[in-house]
Amino acid sequence: MTVETLTPDVMSIASVGHEPRDFTGWQRGAQRLLAKAPARYNGLSGRVITEAMRSARDRAEDIDIRIPTESDAHMLRIRPVFGPAGDVHAVRLWLGPAAEPPPDLVPAVGAIWDLETQTIQLPSGVTRLTGMSAEEYVPRMSIAELFHRMEAFDRHGEVLDLLYASTPGDKLQFDVTVFCGAGRPGRWRITIRARDDRRARGAWWLIEDVTSDDVPVVWPTLERVGLREAHRRAGTHLAIVQLERASISHWLTDPAPWIRWDYLFQPVDVFHPDDRVKLLELGHRLQSGDTMGSTVRTLDYTGGYTATSLLLYPYPGYANHQLSIAQLVRIADDVPLMEPQRHIPDRQADAPVGYDDQLRHWLAGRRKRSSV
Repeated sequence: MTVETLTPDVMSIASVGHEPRDFTGWQRGAQRLLAKAPARYNGLSGRVITEAMRSARDRAEDIDIRIPTESDAHMLRIRPVFGPAGDVHAVRLWLGPAAEPPPDLVPAVGAIWDLETQTIQLPSGVTRLTGMSAEEYVPRMSIAELFHRMEAFDRHGEVLDLLYASTPGDKLQFDVTVFCGAGRPGRWRITIRARDDRRARGAWWLIEDVTSDDVPVVWPTLERVGLREAHRRAGTHLAIVQLERASISHWLTDPAPWIRWDYLFQPVDVFHPDDRVKLLELGHRLQSGDTMGSTVRTLDYTGGYTATSLLLYPYPGYANHQLSIAQLVRIADDVPLMEPQRHIPDRQADAPVGYDDQLRHWLAGRRKRSSV
């Protein structure tokens, strides 16, 4: 049983084995576990389990409790799951005979969504999950990069609402299929709770690798494949843009090939510093329901900027009004920018803006992948 500890005052069940539990109260789950053999575990109380779980969480250490029974000894084993800062994002419980080795634990890690930087902070242990190689690992990733690794996922709006417009206590759990090179895709279970306290302004995550041969491969619908192919042939590129914070949150089509949007230290670097205020102003005007157009400069893969035309539409159906559907078109090189390009004050010339080595590795394999 995996119990998430993503906020300091609440613990709930994320998974039992490979099955999701969607924030079920852990006491109820523990009672069901003990009820399977009441005579055997009559010496184990809920208070003992509670204290052991809290100890594993607060002290960030393994807990083993030997339980004498009339027949043979049993063990309660509790193992913490760590996040990028060394905090415990979950604890995993196993109860069984002392002489029997516990089953192999599926890889799991904690992650942190930091609203200020708009990045997901990941520990190096994430490379043990199916679909994340050591060559691709970076300590911070944008939400657009994570979405781009997912197949046949359709809950982007719910996730973005929680990340950008949440209140403490908001929570979400979902399973998702992720790329795994040429092999079988992986399956992740992601559990999220929003936070706004001294430890985090954003959300804490738990990511479990629930890849299994029994899990069917999820294929995109014919409609989705057809629409993406139509956009590809037409040369159009659509993205979800977070206007208030000037970043690309998700690509609805293939990413625009002239825009460097991934493996950045700061996702806002995709837009020229002088154009970010313009995006914020457009966000206010879009709330009236109108369509807006503008020209901005977007980062390219050489470290320069390319003039890009944006046609913005309001993003329907969700509470976050700062999300917009953007159609991006590259402006011909001989068309002058609307403003002269000025020196970028927040970084030195030729200084890296992101994880370039990992980017090259990802680009080398991207031609073999087709995210739908």
